[in-house]
Amino acid sequence: MPNFKTLAIFLFMCLSCCRISLSTISPNSKGKQKEIKLLSGPQDKDVFELKLISEEPLATDIIVHNEAYYKDTKIRRFNGTALGYVTPWNSHGYDIAKIFAKKFDIISPVWLQIVKKKNNYTLAGTHDVDASWLSDVRRKGKVQMPQQRAVKIFPRVIFDYFTDSDIKLLLSDAQERSKLNNELIRGCQEYGFDGVVLEVWSQLAGRIDDNYLYALVLQMAKDLEKQRLQLILVIPPYRKEMPNLFGEKHMERLYKHIYAFSLMTYDYSNFQRPGANSPLYWARRAIELIAPDGCHDVEEKRRKILMGLNMYGNDYTPDGGTPITYSKYLELIRHVKKHLTYDERDVENFFEVKTQTGRHIVFYPTLHSIHERIKLAQELGVGVSLWELGQGLNYFYDLF
Repeated sequence: MPNFKTLAIFLFMCLSCCRISLSTISPNSKGKQKEIKLLSGPQDKDVFELKLISEEPLATDIIVHNEAYYKDTKIRRFNGTALGYVTPWNSHGYDIAKIFAKKFDIISPVWLQIVKKKNNYTLAGTHDVDASWLSDVRRKGKVQMPQQRAVKIFPRVIFDYFTDSDIKLLLSDAQERSKLNNELIRGCQEYGFDGVVLEVWSQLAGRIDDNYLYALVLQMAKDLEKQRLQLILVIPPYRKEMPNLFGEKHMERLYKHIYAFSLMTYDYSNFQRPGANSPLYWARRAIELIAPDGCHDVEEKRRKILMGLNMYGNDYTPDGGTPITYSKYLELIRHVKKHLTYDERDVENFFEVKTQTGRHIVFYPTLHSIHERIKLAQELGVGVSLWELGQGLNYFYDLF
């Protein structure tokens, strides 16, 4: 409950020396623990048949089933656009992309940077391009029937080693932008990419006039489109305490030329303000501010929004804490004896434990929290973007 969660976090962070009653399995417990058989890999039943989607899941159920998934990975439940990010520093994500390729429309490897060197632009990060993996993903994501969609590859691109003067020149000079775009097009054609995911708006918005950003993004989209390539733009979400960097006016100006918008609806909380990773009401609000009900061409605009879903969590400790992926999460949840706590307002689960390393409050996705966000995406008519594949639990993909 919201009041309970706020109080729990306050007590945890401010009064860490007090004795708090926690649901843990003590490593020094003298009682014998029942040995649990862990499931892994393809299974005959999915999470729906097994009735594993619960507001307050049992820790034991998560431990037993998390590495398993339904054997027919071709089945797709989500009918909107689904994008999955993968990164070179998380090799498990490469495997997930291959196993569940048919559940995604777009895979975005986080590989590339545009680098400014003297008067030229160079595409860096190509040493991470794995041709064999790309071939496997495309083969496994290949369509078998006309109504199916083949998976596309859109690597993420950022600007790197740009000085303020480099940015100023790029924003003010159409010929400079053409040089940069030509280098992007060359790389896409060389490696067989379908387009790029551009992450630049958050870095520049609020610092410069919007018209310069429009010029940069629109020219890139149009130059790519001439070569039958597409542009996905990463955009920041609404935050109450900060200026709105991307709103309805930006969407109205850009949506006809941009293939999709990857909305970063995660990292809502931080170590100074612990709490939910992505409250459901906040994700809804972020979408409705960009494409409100009744606005011009609302269905087309929302169809192009990819609501961000975090596959990682946060482990808050008296020292601050850190983001966590599946391995650390599973290590911590083994100390939970019964159910995870459910926050009705944020529609997320968390738990509190004490281990040999100290006290922890852990927020991490569950089948229920992800399922509710998928239902929200379907209700609003938007797609989803997962940051990132390989950080979550295998059985999450039964939901998509």
